[in-house]
Amino acid sequence: MGLLSILRKLKSAPDQEVRILLLGLDNGGKTTLLKQLASEDISHITPTQGFNIKSVQSQGFKLNVWDIGGQRKIRPYWRNYFENTDVLIYVIDSADRKRFEETGQELSELLDEEKLNGVPVLIFANKQDLLTAAPASEIAEGLNLHTIRDRMWQIQSCSALTGEGVQDGMNWLCKNVTAKKK
Repeated sequence: MGLLSILRKLKSAPDQEVRILLLGLDNGGKTTLLKQLASEDISHITPTQGFNIKSVQSQGFKLNVWDIGGQRKIRPYWRNYFENTDVLIYVIDSADRKRFEETGQELSELLDEEKLNGVPVLIFANKQDLLTAAPASEIAEGLNLHTIRDRMWQIQSCSALTGEGVQDGMNWLCKNVTAKKK
């Protein structure tokens, strides 16, 4: 099932737009994930300086994905993109254990943002194709995700490189953004 079939499932009203904010630390795999979703070539990806936007139009439905760079100097600008966000996708490099505390702090700050109140969050535990990757359950426990009570959330193991798990996460996203939009 490709992105267009996901869009068809998600579509519940004509000309409905869904704004998805794609965040996470630098080198987490956000742009690779975005290109994987858009069925684009992922062989030459460079660090995002600023942001990437991908829009997909399907039968009057528009999915806008905003991929914002994750370098420390760019993160203060994330808040400029919060308004009207329907879903937050947060990408974690599951193999970079040294940065779990930093990524947890950033996620926590995002969840405390007033403009993101109640916005469903999909956490992709990326890079599961690497032997050193922590399982999603370990990351969820380390980040205390079970304490999130003010929104729908899901952690999904994935590999943006191979595409494994991405579809499962997008299916969850579709189901939950549809529920929020109704």
